[in-house]
Amino acid sequence: MTFRLRAVSALVLLAGFYVMGVVLLSAMAAFDWLLVTRLLTAQAAWLEGMVLTVTVLLAAAILRGMFAFLRAGRLGPVPHAVAVTPQDQPELWEQVRAAAEVTGERPPDELYLVAEVNAGVAEHNRLLGLLPGRRRMLLGLPLLAGLTVPQLRAVLAHEFGHYANLDTRLGGVTMRGRKAVLHTVEVFQEGSTWLHHVLGALYVGYARMFLRTSQSVARHQELAADQMAARYAGRDATVAALRVVPVLAAAHTHYLETYAAMGEPLGALPPVGEVYGCFRRLLAARTGEQLAALSAGQRPPRPHRYDSHPPVAERIALIEKLSADDRADGLVDEAAALTLLHDPDRLFAALEARTLPQEAARLRRMGWDDLVMARAVADAEGWSRPLRVAVARALRASAHDADGTVTARRDATAEGVANDRLPGLEEILDAFDRGLLWMAVADRMPKPHQAARLIGRSARNFIRPKIFDGLAGMVHLRLAEAGHATPDIAWSGQPGLILPEAWEKGMDDALDAAVADTPDTAPLRALLAGSRRVSA
Repeated sequence: MTFRLRAVSALVLLAGFYVMGVVLLSAMAAFDWLLVTRLLTAQAAWLEGMVLTVTVLLAAAILRGMFAFLRAGRLGPVPHAVAVTPQDQPELWEQVRAAAEVTGERPPDELYLVAEVNAGVAEHNRLLGLLPGRRRMLLGLPLLAGLTVPQLRAVLAHEFGHYANLDTRLGGVTMRGRKAVLHTVEVFQEGSTWLHHVLGALYVGYARMFLRTSQSVARHQELAADQMAARYAGRDATVAALRVVPVLAAAHTHYLETYAAMGEPLGALPPVGEVYGCFRRLLAARTGEQLAALSAGQRPPRPHRYDSHPPVAERIALIEKLSADDRADGLVDEAAALTLLHDPDRLFAALEARTLPQEAARLRRMGWDDLVMARAVADAEGWSRPLRVAVARALRASAHDADGTVTARRDATAEGVANDRLPGLEEILDAFDRGLLWMAVADRMPKPHQAARLIGRSARNFIRPKIFDGLAGMVHLRLAEAGHATPDIAWSGQPGLILPEAWEKGMDDALDAAVADTPDTAPLRALLAGSRRVSA
């Protein structure tokens, strides 16, 4: 089947989505008319009444589905986005309109900024996408922060290319129809009765046939949109955009998890506008290799069975076959696309207000240094508490075995005592020197059920990292309390504490010695003594 014939077939099948409902309703109406006028008998009235009831219910389900067809692709409200008008952001709208014009498409009626590394055009479809409607564009502020202006032009041209008749006059209709069909089937499958599920299965089967038939058309449309983007924005800029978007997505996920959510356990947030806005600092602080490392080893999301996007490598290879134009692609204007916006700080703050839950309004705001310090102290307390509890229990058991009594300090269950009644760092080291680490403390450290039966070296090697972390947490707490540790937001690395030079050089070795099979606490005690002299 030729490409154009496939496009025509897809159009016919798309129209068949309406026709199928009309045919089913007409068949049921004819059957009910025959049943009432020709086949109805007094003896079988109860059976015929049951058949009429079933057909009426089926008709209601079909009408519900047809009504869903009419509503498919309807644009709803966008509560988690910031609307920008041409008056607010004229430079950005100028780029959007230029990209629409070059593809022969209408510019969007609405433009929204969202908190995602994404861009897209949505349309209020009519007749399952056969007729275009009101158009809306979504642009991610994090995407604008990571793209250059030429790369943004390539992204915009590609998005409008989805709706343009680039490879065939039916290309845009097919793309709208695919989105509408997928949405319609999802609505149909939401029915709660078995009749809805039965009819939903019928429409799902039809939808699969339509999607298979239109798959090649959609793929050609995607590739044609890439070609259009390359001709408009430049070959190299388009290739760069395809390569950088997955990297930006991984970097943004890392930023949200590592930086923006840093205060979540503390009930705190970064300063207003910096929950999303400081993604710019991370991008500015890291090289391309460092950013790419954030996505290295990550498995790309599994594409939908009927995803129209060919693999990125295939798309890039096709674009690179294009002849270079007379532009120095991507080298003329390396400005970030975010520079097209007026007052981006205000937009980041507005987006934050729209996307964060209402409970976030009651959370305290902390500067980044205060946030890093508070999180480091909280983490250190979390790392150290299991070790402190285990040592407290071991000391309690040791004191009980020695004289049959329990000192006032050990008079409660260790898990329930307050932090100020748990042993300090020196007491833990004393317990290690007494030989309690592998005889009593390790057995009282929490461990998963699967590791409960480990003995000997295997048990020690399993629990050693937890004891190491517990001691490290105690050290961090001691240095923070003494004012020897300073917070480091580390946009180019991992946020945490900067320790004195002696600790940075010698702490790991000292901790390793303290948790060895034969514990040696002398190196760690020497570092502690040096810190006390500095304080004095």
